[in-house]
Amino acid sequence: MKHGPNILFISHGGGPMPLLGDEGHKEMVNCLQDIATKIIKPSAIIVISAHWEETIPTITSGDKPSLIYDYYGFPQESYNIEYPCMGEPQLAEQIYNLLESEGIDANLNEKRGFDHGLFVPLKIMYPNADIPCVQLSLVNSLDPDQHLNIGQALQNLDYKDLLVIGSGFSFHNMKAFFESDTNESKAKNEAFETWLLETCSNSSFSEKERRARLSQWATAPAARYCHPREEHLLPLHVCYGIAQRSCSESFELKILNKKSSMYLWSTKC
Repeated sequence: MKHGPNILFISHGGGPMPLLGDEGHKEMVNCLQDIATKIIKPSAIIVISAHWEETIPTITSGDKPSLIYDYYGFPQESYNIEYPCMGEPQLAEQIYNLLESEGIDANLNEKRGFDHGLFVPLKIMYPNADIPCVQLSLVNSLDPDQHLNIGQALQNLDYKDLLVIGSGFSFHNMKAFFESDTNESKAKNEAFETWLLETCSNSSFSEKERRARLSQWATAPAARYCHPREEHLLPLHVCYGIAQRSCSESFELKILNKKSSMYLWSTKC
């Protein structure tokens, strides 16, 4: 019997800041801790991180990947963070085979470690680091349909109590994080979030309509203000490609004073 995964798109905040007690990440930390109580503890986790791009989808396949501290200018403690979870080579192989069987060229990478798109949120959700993990890259074309297709190819994942996490950010305009908010900037942030929330949660849309909205995300209100470059949105496309339905629960919050959101497709639905 095939076991479908829980699927979760998260807004993962700014680098290691959620682990450093930053005030602007309190809601995010609380939200992730809350979500971890809502779903069964996973037996393995796949993370699609906004911080890894390759020419073709690439999967970590090592037994015990190291951590990649892929952020700069933070306190020394940020580079001493540990998250000693194991890899899961058999799950990596399954992902690879599913992609290849759908005509999507893929790679296994035994040497690549886990970046902060994985270890920062997982240290919040599952601090014991006792769940094996696999990371899946984005494709550097940043083509939305390609990422929807990658997700669709993974619909037949068969792994009991699996959790798939798309680790990105529903708002990712780096310049805007460091500027004072104006009425205009707030309105743009709000407009895109409203569109995204409706896209992911409105059950009256057909899946053809929902996919078309995600495919054409750049035409949404203030899309390019909220995502000058879309790598932090595309993990959502992979999540939806697997789920193929409206989310079972959405979470609206402020991160670094920007309206942000997270989406859960629970196996209970």
